[in-house]
Amino acid sequence: MTALEDRRQMVHAIDQAHSAGCRLRPACSCAGIDVRTLQRWKRLDGDIRADGRPGAIRPRPSHALSDRERDEILHVVNQPRFAELPPSQIVPKLADEGTYLASESSIHRLLRQEGQTRHRGRSKPARTGRRATTHTAHHPGEVWCWDVTWLPSRVVGRWFYLYMILDLYSRKIVGYEVHETESSDHAAALVRRTAASERIDESLAKPVLHGDNGAVLKATTVLAMLQWLGISPSYSRPRVSNDNAFAESLFRTIKYHTGYPVRGFEGLDHARQWADRLVSWYNQEHRHSGLRFVTPEERHAGRQNQVLAAREAVYTKAREKNPTRWSRGVRDWTPIGAVQLNPDHEDLNRTAQNQAKGRLAA
Repeated sequence: MTALEDRRQMVHAIDQAHSAGCRLRPACSCAGIDVRTLQRWKRLDGDIRADGRPGAIRPRPSHALSDRERDEILHVVNQPRFAELPPSQIVPKLADEGTYLASESSIHRLLRQEGQTRHRGRSKPARTGRRATTHTAHHPGEVWCWDVTWLPSRVVGRWFYLYMILDLYSRKIVGYEVHETESSDHAAALVRRTAASERIDESLAKPVLHGDNGAVLKATTVLAMLQWLGISPSYSRPRVSNDNAFAESLFRTIKYHTGYPVRGFEGLDHARQWADRLVSWYNQEHRHSGLRFVTPEERHAGRQNQVLAAREAVYTKAREKNPTRWSRGVRDWTPIGAVQLNPDHEDLNRTAQNQAKGRLAA
């Protein structure tokens, strides 16, 4: 359902694009509506018609329950023998007695209208889960994501633990270590070394460190270290791995890299040497698909605009050399802006609408 003010803005943008020479159908498609929808919105006097569904007067169906039938149903379902039963149990019991009052859905609807749809017995009402924690990074060093993953060894049942901190904006691995045990002391030491290497003591705004609800990442030792460094902790919702999607995606990338030893690591030194090579490759050589295929190091150092501008110049020159092979514009090499962790769906929809309006205005 589109509000009246949003309809007016969309129609105005479509009319402007149409007046500038754009065909009506592509303009409507860019706005996310059909030409027939645009015609329905416009009134004869030139104004925009509001949605009539909220204030529509709907006649009562001829087969609706009468007041007497409604009272009878309420009287029956509130009898002591039915007080603890839902309509799905009441209807078949009445059918066994040779009685039919109404369908199960009609009884549900009547109870809901009368405010009697309550959880009975020991059952508890459904709880609405809290929203995911959202953070937006406009520059490096604003939001970090971290996690711990297990690395297998050649010995069954023995594991090594890779601690890793990722910068959300640049996707650069700013801190990592491999240990034989999963300990809060190792995690606290990694945070301290990463803070020193990234020189967060020189900046007024300290980063936010987002992780899952693991015992290691929420230990008192880690929290004390974060407080001492001025870093704000942030956590995912319980049992929701998608809230730390960037860290999980990173682990997927490194474990499916061609240099990953599928049969396990020979020892701790082997795991650490592999981690050194992998982080060097990921930060300095890996063209990240979420960053217009620039390396995390280039984005972290602020060189992405130069790299992407040079690529666009190459494509523009190639198009000028042989324009018949280019049915559209050159590939989009526009730098990626801010990165949001766990964006809200309403914000995404609002952003998509604003982008559609911007395309129409352009």
